[in-house]
Amino acid sequence: MNADALHRPSLAAALFLCVALGAAAAAPAGDPVRIGFFMSMTGRDASFGEASLDGARVAVDELNAAGGVLGRPVELVVEDDRSLAGESATAVKKLISRDHVVALVGECSSARTLEAAAVSQASGIPLVSPASTSPRVTQVGDAVFRVCFIDSFQGEVMATFARRRLGLRRAALLVDSTAPYSVGLADYFARTFAALGGEVVATQRYSGTDTDFRAQLTAIRGARPDALFLPGYYVAAGLVARQARDLGLRATLLGGDGFEAPQLLEIGGDALEGAYYSTHFAAENTGAASREFVEKFRARFRAVPNGLAALTYDAVRLVADAVGRAGTTERGALRNALAATRGFPGATGTTTINPRRDADKDASIIAVRDGRLTFVETVRPEHAAD
Repeated sequence: MNADALHRPSLAAALFLCVALGAAAAAPAGDPVRIGFFMSMTGRDASFGEASLDGARVAVDELNAAGGVLGRPVELVVEDDRSLAGESATAVKKLISRDHVVALVGECSSARTLEAAAVSQASGIPLVSPASTSPRVTQVGDAVFRVCFIDSFQGEVMATFARRRLGLRRAALLVDSTAPYSVGLADYFARTFAALGGEVVATQRYSGTDTDFRAQLTAIRGARPDALFLPGYYVAAGLVARQARDLGLRATLLGGDGFEAPQLLEIGGDALEGAYYSTHFAAENTGAASREFVEKFRARFRAVPNGLAALTYDAVRLVADAVGRAGTTERGALRNALAATRGFPGATGTTTINPRRDADKDASIIAVRDGRLTFVETVRPEHAAD
């Protein structure tokens, strides 16, 4: 396969053309192209896994309706890592040795993806993470990719938004010291916030399994911040919001894509009013690929997809597109095709895999207003700190 062919998103273009024209594709036949999916389907972060699996299912249905990949059906093989440390590596070993998957899609947690990435790299089976934003993920090796932006960009986006759009001057940080995602995102936020003339007036830490944050929030309250940046997941976000309001801490709550879950508002309720977070996708996006994905997702699940569903949809389709461009499921050729991805059209926007195997992507800002998640704006990488 020549270099030009590897760079061309031929399968994606053909797929959208087929759907747009209502063409009848030949039913795929032969041995399935198995894509391994590992995610937290149970446990603390199950909402991440459920949303991601729904997005993956829409992608697989769409691919098979269009004739599969290389004329073969696409099959998703699912493993639950139960939201537990160490389980993602075990899940990936099963998917590779038992199920003979050609590629892996997972996880949302950077920590669990890092565990799995070492196994993926050792085997040479490509791994595409939908939503692991820690820069360390793709540094594991050349078989590891992602379709989301990374924490350096996300931290810059939220710090810039806090200073320039909201006019906040004094920020406190509440960091999960056990999560690379949280530690890295806090660092990038703090650097940018200070560079823009803001002041980080307090930093407190917790463990990812904690549910009582009152001691940390009491210490933060004494520093009189007008912003509280919580680079954690939705369970912590909801609990922190409630406990902060109970303690009279009125700082504006800010977060990252870890807030992205339907349960966020269920846990936090009215205490989340006025909070903001960055994420990878907004259903209000007007791009053709985004609109089509939202329509298909609504038709199947009677719900609006969130960023994790959209990212996983894109990750599965990106793997299938790379198989089509490579013309084979051989791991080395598939890895090269993934690395050569340029201008791939997806639900979360256009994806180009850069030399670090990260995706150059936009970010969306979401606000909690009147008890609903409301799209605020889209921020492009080159405009994050303009």
